[in-house]
Amino acid sequence: MLIQIHMLQNYAPANLNRDDTGAPKTAVFGGKRRGRISSQCIKRSIRRSEAFQKAFKESGLLGTRTRRLPELIAEELRRLEADEEAIRAIVERVPEIGRESAKKGDEDEGADDEVEETATKEVETKQLIFIAPNELPVLAASLLEIYRKLGASKWKKAKIDEIAKELKTELPRSVDIAMFGRMTTSAAFEDVNAAVQVAHAISTNTLEQEFDYYTAVDDISRETGAGMIGDVAYNSSTYYKYLNVHWESLVNNLGGDTATACAAVIALLEAAATAHPSGKQNSFAAFNLPDFILVEVSQRNLPVNHANAFLKPVRESYDCDLMTASIQALAGYIEKVSGRYNLNPERAYLAMDEVTLSGAEPVSSLVDLKEWLAERLPVEG
Repeated sequence: MLIQIHMLQNYAPANLNRDDTGAPKTAVFGGKRRGRISSQCIKRSIRRSEAFQKAFKESGLLGTRTRRLPELIAEELRRLEADEEAIRAIVERVPEIGRESAKKGDEDEGADDEVEETATKEVETKQLIFIAPNELPVLAASLLEIYRKLGASKWKKAKIDEIAKELKTELPRSVDIAMFGRMTTSAAFEDVNAAVQVAHAISTNTLEQEFDYYTAVDDISRETGAGMIGDVAYNSSTYYKYLNVHWESLVNNLGGDTATACAAVIALLEAAATAHPSGKQNSFAAFNLPDFILVEVSQRNLPVNHANAFLKPVRESYDCDLMTASIQALAGYIEKVSGRYNLNPERAYLAMDEVTLSGAEPVSSLVDLKEWLAERLPVEG
């Protein structure tokens, strides 16, 4: 089964997702420059959303992406009542996890230097590790078991790839890892294929990038003129967002737990609709909700991104704003594609204004849309 979510969302002037120059990200689509919000940015806003936190945080079903794995392992080792000498020795080797396949010379300069044994010393893994709460106790206990088996002297000299091969692993019990996947270069963690695919959001209109020139005045200097001068790039665009969920993959990633999978899909819909990228929000406060959300459910696993509805950029007119023009373009394109390819998914949509979409059921609120989707999710398998 495939669940697809399509959204049209107009943002007020903003710089939600910056490139390496600090400007809002862009892309060329249909031969025209468009505004862009990366899929990574969208996924992070979903993972960190209030909807996900409320649904899964207390039950320990949210993972953590971090390089500070040594700190987490140290906490678990103390819960296991390991002695401080063992904890220090194990934590010193944890930053090597993820470097098992590194060729000689690829390691960071000084990576083999002895780590200072101080409580304030910060050690990190070379790569970000996406880890579920249920994996930490197993990993810590396994490291402690190997340490005790080898002894302090052999532990320091053992190759990290040999240690990693002996580590006991566990299927990550985490909604966000199950949805968005995980890839590491370490044998200590199982790779997880993502059950959710997220497109880069692109503007339906041609991008018009702007710049804000600003100054700041020193409050106590009593001098005239600016204490500092700067500028920031921004734009305002109507974005098309698309994501899909492969139901069977999600259930499989969650170890067959259909109840959690159902909750995850509903939370995903709410988060996708209400979560915002955090970039420059203190400066712009671009907290604009989608004007149009379409949900499709089909038994056929055929994802269809409808971005081509905007291959020709939409334009506003005296009686039609960008959002209205975007909704009309999307509705017309969906009707054409559905007819040509015999696509007949169940559809429901939420719109701020009256919209006609053939073969789709209108709902009056996000709560109703969530209920509509929940009724179509299988309770088993």
